[in-house]
Amino acid sequence: MDHSQLLSVFKSRFQSSPRIFRSPGRINIIGEHTDYNDGFVLPAGVDREIVMVIGSNNSDQFNVYSLDEGEEVSFTLNDYTSVSNGWAQYIIGIIDQLKKAGHTVPGIDCVFGGDIPIGAGMSSSAALECATLYGLNELFGFDLDKQAIALMSQKAENEYVGVNCGIMDQFASVFSEEKKAIRLDCRDLSYELFDLDLKDYQLVLVDSMVKHSLASSEYNVRRAECEEGVALLNGKYPNVTSLRDATITQLESVKEGMKPKVYKRCNYMINEISRVTKATEAMNKHDLKELGRLLYETHEGLQHEFEVSCEELDFLVNFTKNREEVLGARMMGGGFGGCSINLIKTSMIEVFSAEIQNAYKKEFGKESSIYMVNSANGTSEIIQS
Repeated sequence: MDHSQLLSVFKSRFQSSPRIFRSPGRINIIGEHTDYNDGFVLPAGVDREIVMVIGSNNSDQFNVYSLDEGEEVSFTLNDYTSVSNGWAQYIIGIIDQLKKAGHTVPGIDCVFGGDIPIGAGMSSSAALECATLYGLNELFGFDLDKQAIALMSQKAENEYVGVNCGIMDQFASVFSEEKKAIRLDCRDLSYELFDLDLKDYQLVLVDSMVKHSLASSEYNVRRAECEEGVALLNGKYPNVTSLRDATITQLESVKEGMKPKVYKRCNYMINEISRVTKATEAMNKHDLKELGRLLYETHEGLQHEFEVSCEELDFLVNFTKNREEVLGARMMGGGFGGCSINLIKTSMIEVFSAEIQNAYKKEFGKESSIYMVNSANGTSEIIQS
């Protein structure tokens, strides 16, 4: 994202000397709902980001202007809880975490903006949190390492914003590297980088532009169903403390005592955790056909076993099947709306985009958006020339 406009707006509004920080959005190639089951995920940072221009103003006042919203909020460490603007909660949540950790946070002036589509599942909120914390850490020398930045950003969203997200979004925003995907172990936060060499193909997101109201309530139901499955497995296999530890053979041995829905959730989850490892093996072999097959397999599981898809997402994925230019597709994210992620031959993206948008509008009477994404480096400072 071009930061010159942000810098120009900053200089017109404030007198302090600024520095510029950025943090990317992310995609998740495979590994859906695995984070709260101690499994693996496979995210990558993308070339859409939040950019923040921040300067210390030598006061106790925080002045933050959102270029995209055209709004400014001002507050101090004594009255920040009175700020009601939704976008400001992510920034204030970071300041709240720093304060709770015993850090003295001096006042700042800030202008920020971004090109991450809101609600498309690319984690604009995590990018905003991580850019804020990284910038404050660099400005004021809090001596936080990258893992601490990711964890504190997650905690800000959990505790201040009130969204019970896992660690994947913030971790990917901070740790991502260009042309790499991160296999993150959500149990111990160990990770490994894999080459994201897509050759003549590209990852393309198709945004359904819908978000069904079931998303948040059903998310909690799925967590509870997975926990119910673990409790039954643990009764026979004490070493199974999460679905990460379980095998399909073990699941089959307790199937009779399980509710059918719980069995389906567990079956999907055990296979999905395994699919992340299979995907990295395919990437190591540069086997894009196998990677695409795994994407389709994941969607089948999310649609029929985990039951978090919706008719719009199913339509978008089904549209890609038996098309030579598409190797694989699936719904991406928590479910009940958002985007599909597609592995498409680069030379055919323009034709594919027009055809899927026309078909989607004909079927549902609404527009869809297309986002071509490339991998990107994690949170960093932009050095002014």
